[in-house]
Amino acid sequence: MCELYVKADPILYESRTRSVRIHSVITTVRLENLFWDVLHDIAERESMTTSEFVVKLHDELTTLHGGVINFASFLRVSCLRYLATCQCDASHFLAPRDHSASPLRQIKPVREPLNLSRLTG
Repeated sequence: MCELYVKADPILYESRTRSVRIHSVITTVRLENLFWDVLHDIAERESMTTSEFVVKLHDELTTLHGGVINFASFLRVSCLRYLATCQCDASHFLAPRDHSASPLRQIKPVREPLNLSRLTG
């Protein structure tokens, strides 16, 4: 059973720090490549860039809870909730890929818009 986990492509759990401008303030967010890939996929389905989507989540979280305590953890949980509830083939996130040139990958065509309330509700 452990082979399923230990044979994961190390690139997937390599951390990557990205800068995101949230209302004129540059914030750095450090996540594993797999989570950046999932966020990119969600953002593309919403016709947004990854940065725009991250800012939208930050704004909605702030509106709902009055602030953000651990934004990186929130993003990871949002990705897991998305994967648990999406009606898509999530296996492409686990396929080996080269992140050396870019942390992002080519995404298949957009299917249906994502209901953001599923991530925060």
